[in-house]
Amino acid sequence: MTHGDRLAPTRRPAGPPVGFQRWDQLLFVHWEVDPAALRPLVDARLELDLFEGRCFVGLVAFEMQQVRPFRELPPFPTARDFGEINLRTYVHHRGREPGVWFFSLDAASSLVVAAARVGWSLPYHRAAVDVAPMPGGGRSWRSTRHWPPPGRGAGVQARCVPGASLPLQQPGSLEFFLSERYQFYVARHGDLLRARIHHAPYPLQRAESVKVETSLLEAAGLPAPLARTPDWFSPGVDVDVYAFEHVAG
Repeated sequence: MTHGDRLAPTRRPAGPPVGFQRWDQLLFVHWEVDPAALRPLVDARLELDLFEGRCFVGLVAFEMQQVRPFRELPPFPTARDFGEINLRTYVHHRGREPGVWFFSLDAASSLVVAAARVGWSLPYHRAAVDVAPMPGGGRSWRSTRHWPPPGRGAGVQARCVPGASLPLQQPGSLEFFLSERYQFYVARHGDLLRARIHHAPYPLQRAESVKVETSLLEAAGLPAPLARTPDWFSPGVDVDVYAFEHVAG
């Protein structure tokens, strides 16, 4: 895939967004995995997106803030700010449109979980997700999944301290490949759909004093990791969310 293909999704889509969110205080953790073992876990209409022949699974821990699923309406009190843990991999469609495929999204809002599962067919799970500040500007996350199955009781314990700022991600770098993703795919009622988002490029920092313990990979049936990549922290971005569109083929 060319750099142009990867830059196209970073541009603001045509038309108005349908929703708004802030993704705040993010920890990015990635593992390299065997593509052959990962392939059966992703919709067959999508191709695994590889970086220098390598395939990755990412865990992103953060806090959702100011969530408005419909821009013209005020946020719902129980679905405005909450902790969330995403487990994902990277895909594209016929060599174009690089994006994200989610294995699970654990969130501390019953309303968001129910609405996203029914309305968007996203694999959301209700979890107790506690996000807390640490000395030195760090963050800790503790999550335990409640419902629905599979993976009840699966969870995460993570912490990190933000380190030195990194240069802006450049196309062709691992940082760009793993962080600059502006669309995600879902399968709903047999159809393949894609939703676009738009935000400024992530301001990334090195994540230091990182500790991550999780059973989410096993709960998703993912293969054992081959290796860890460097971990990153971001103070956050404001995100516009656009409507789903059907993907041909």
